[in-house]
Amino acid sequence: MRTPSVMIVGLVLGPCGLLLNLVSTLTPCWRQVSSISGKPIDVVYQQGIWELCQETQSTRQRQCGLADELGYFPTQPVPVAKGLMVSSLVVTVLGLVVAALGVRCWQEEPRYLLAGLSGLILFASGLMSLIPVSWYNHDLSALPAPAGSTLEVGYSLVLGYLGSCLELIGGFSLALSLHQCCQECRRKKTTTKYLHHSQPGPATVSSRDFMPRSQKPAPKSFSNPMDVLEGERSVSHSLPCDSDL
Repeated sequence: MRTPSVMIVGLVLGPCGLLLNLVSTLTPCWRQVSSISGKPIDVVYQQGIWELCQETQSTRQRQCGLADELGYFPTQPVPVAKGLMVSSLVVTVLGLVVAALGVRCWQEEPRYLLAGLSGLILFASGLMSLIPVSWYNHDLSALPAPAGSTLEVGYSLVLGYLGSCLELIGGFSLALSLHQCCQECRRKKTTTKYLHHSQPGPATVSSRDFMPRSQKPAPKSFSNPMDVLEGERSVSHSLPCDSDL
């Protein structure tokens, strides 16, 4: 049996979303700060959820592990993003394991229930990563930054959006397997009901079948041809016998 298309879509988009969210979580460029007063024009600050970096664009030199002098990390969206992004990665891995056990490409019949549950798990992981990304983007200008600087969205934030959307779409696609599971349950119920109604009932047995052989009436015996003729006339009056002609 061919693997359903909804399962293939989920199995392709799920790992892609996991990879993008992993890169978004680890890279230190959720926000980019440029035009910093007292710094050369080509110096850019890159701020992530784990570390701060400084890059000189003319020479492509980067220095990470800068001290947090402005109180960036204690700001509420940053620790929330740390917890939810890591949790989303763990839940995504769990969802992909369940999806592999449910789809079972090496078998003829997939397990629709497991595939549907894995879709719900992936959908939840997509929401878990979309919430911190959206919150950070909403408070982008409210987070601490040097005065008079220019704030821009970093590539890590964009990757987080893309990864979350792919997990949401992949999870929804796998969750459609629950519809097929419900159809199979209804089909089995209908088949069971049909077989139950189509079974023959108990045969009707007359009381004569349980009578002892000694009590059953014996067939009549005739001693002369005239008695035979009279017996035939008493049994059937509609069809004459040869003896009546």
